[in-house]
Amino acid sequence: MTSRISRRNFIAASVAALATPVLSRTARAAAEPLLLRCSLDTAPSHLRNVACRDYLAKVEAASGGKIKTKLYESGQLFPDLQVGKALIQGQVEMACPGSWTITGIVPDADVFQLPVFYGRTVDEVHRAMDGKAGALLGQEAEQKLHTHVLGPWLDLGYQNWFSATKPLNSLADLKGMKIRNSGGAGQAWRARFLGAIPNTTAWPQVPLALSQGVFDGFVSSDESVVSAQLWDAGVKYVLEDHQFVAMYVPMVSEIFWKKLTPELQKMMTDIWLQNIPTYRANMAAAQAKARGTLESHKIKFADPKPEQTLAERTLMMKEQDELVKTLKISPEMVKLVMSAISKAG
Repeated sequence: MTSRISRRNFIAASVAALATPVLSRTARAAAEPLLLRCSLDTAPSHLRNVACRDYLAKVEAASGGKIKTKLYESGQLFPDLQVGKALIQGQVEMACPGSWTITGIVPDADVFQLPVFYGRTVDEVHRAMDGKAGALLGQEAEQKLHTHVLGPWLDLGYQNWFSATKPLNSLADLKGMKIRNSGGAGQAWRARFLGAIPNTTAWPQVPLALSQGVFDGFVSSDESVVSAQLWDAGVKYVLEDHQFVAMYVPMVSEIFWKKLTPELQKMMTDIWLQNIPTYRANMAAAQAKARGTLESHKIKFADPKPEQTLAERTLMMKEQDELVKTLKISPEMVKLVMSAISKAG
């Protein structure tokens, strides 16, 4: 009996000794922080980068060492046009791409290009995108991109026409010009509607392509042009028509999100909700300041009168029903947007 007990004790001790290194490695692995990489393709000075940098710092601090964050800027990992697929495949944990870059996967994201949004104010756009239309679009992004949308979207701001080759005093001046856009069939439609030739080029390649004459002009925001110092690439004129309000979608990959405890998920969501009003206000201030910076570099602005904007929107609206079919925007999305805009006046 004593012999059998001794053998059992010996075996148990041996198993415990063999298991100890494995358990130690497991404990060490469990203690290692989760890496949260965020991919952006704009320059470090861009206000999207500033907002995401601040958010990541707050998340890392609030996680108590459980999450380690790293921001990759200027397209170091992926241009926005490719980051949607990277999120799906788990090649990056977070991104904040423009809605126009995901339209190939989420067709409803091209809703901002519908004529009804042409020349609208930021408040009018918020009425739609902070409401039922935005909620629907967020659900579609989560399902098709396998992501978690953190909360309300981040404004980029008004998008305008920029030219390096000829003055822009009205939309008629765009006829025959090759115009770069940031992506999505809707922007290409607007260029063709005005007699221009659409071109899609990822933002990090814009300065070189513009300086080399790959295109004559492009669509962007004032602040984005300032952050990239595109006067050095030849920008000379702006038609400030506020053709649409661009917005960024704050997304975390589903693969990463599922690794988080409910407490960490709530923490990340709460931090975004607490700070998005400030991020939006900062972006609006940056856009206002950017115009003065561009003017200081001798870039000439043309501002359509409200009645001109209304007349152009009325013309474009005649093609909206057909455009909805072309862009494959869902009837439900159109209904929600039209309802929100009508309530806005």
